[in-house]
Amino acid sequence: MKETLFEILERICEDDIVKSNPDIDLFETDLMDSLGFAELLADIEDELGILIAPSEVDRSTFNTPNRILTYLETRSAS
Repeated sequence: MKETLFEILERICEDDIVKSNPDIDLFETDLMDSLGFAELLADIEDELGILIAPSEVDRSTFNTPNRILTYLETRSAS
C-alpha cells in the first residue's frame, strides 16, 4: 500500500520528494492543490480500492504522505 500511495503522490505532485521526505506538508509547499487532492482521492479508489468521500477528510488529515498512509491503513483494517 505504501509504495502504491507514494507512486500516486509522486505522479500528482510531480516531485519525488514525497518519497524521500514523507512528512513534507503537501499543501504548504504547493505540491498539491484542491484539484490534486480530488485526483488523489480518485486514484486511491482506483488503485487501492478504498473509497473516500471528500467530506470525510480535510487538509489536516491528508497534508503529508505519512498522514495519508496512516489514514489508509486505518481504513483498510476496518
